[in-house]
Amino acid sequence: MICGVLRYRSAINPVNDQPLKGALLLVLGEGLLAVMAAMIKHLSDHLDTEVIVFARNLFGLLILLPIIASRGGFGQLRTRFLHLHMIRGFTGVTAMFCFFYTIGHIALAEAVLVKMTVPFFLPIVAWLWLQEVISVRTWLAIIGGFAGVAVIMDVSSGSVNPVMWVALAGAAIMSVAKVSIRRMAVSEPAQRVVFYFALFATLFSALPLPWASTPPAGSDYLWLFAIGLVATGGQYAMTTAYQIARPGQVGVYNYSSVIWAALLGWMFWGETLVLTTLIGTLLIVAAGVWNLKSR
Repeated sequence: MICGVLRYRSAINPVNDQPLKGALLLVLGEGLLAVMAAMIKHLSDHLDTEVIVFARNLFGLLILLPIIASRGGFGQLRTRFLHLHMIRGFTGVTAMFCFFYTIGHIALAEAVLVKMTVPFFLPIVAWLWLQEVISVRTWLAIIGGFAGVAVIMDVSSGSVNPVMWVALAGAAIMSVAKVSIRRMAVSEPAQRVVFYFALFATLFSALPLPWASTPPAGSDYLWLFAIGLVATGGQYAMTTAYQIARPGQVGVYNYSSVIWAALLGWMFWGETLVLTTLIGTLLIVAAGVWNLKSR
């Protein structure tokens, strides 16, 4: 999603450039994350958001540990940027709380759509934090993207669903987490960034657990483990996609998440997209794709 608005120079070896495989992996990754969102929605009718967020991070960390041990060991985790990893962990888990709460209270496709505004916040945060220049084309894409959000939220009616504001706040906070990754990109390999996020997200998400009123029981544990497993698989698929293909070639397939979410929402909850949501979707996707096609 980062590539939706921020445009980075690609360092991919042409020999390893596999756009078709990258596109398929990206669609797979987005599909897995949509399945994760559907499982979260299923559990949200009887479990607190605090429990779901903590379990997602804990099981994700437990799944990640043996992978790191088998790929270079834990010595590779030494870092000089622990404070940046903490910032990413705190902002990332805060955004996760917003997103998981949103999933449980509005249509699945709408929750995913508002999350897709992260790329439109990214250049603004990068401008404020890293002093990166925003092109005119990117500014127009940002305006178009937020116009789509305004249509989805139906701001003209004067009675916006408060849950939508939670979703939008989550997208803004997530953009800070993602820009912190760019701040660390010079010296921090992807595996180290992923590990410290899993670690700090688990620790931070444990803090609100005393306020949770309903502990998981029975099959809930299987669902929670599945959420961590599917989320980890989705992240690895998307990471691999961007390692073997240029963002400009495959970034458009990030928007397949909306199709996955709409399909799952319709299949399991009978959700349908109203006209304003469809129009807003077209505006968001068009703005992102138009900016992706720039040089």
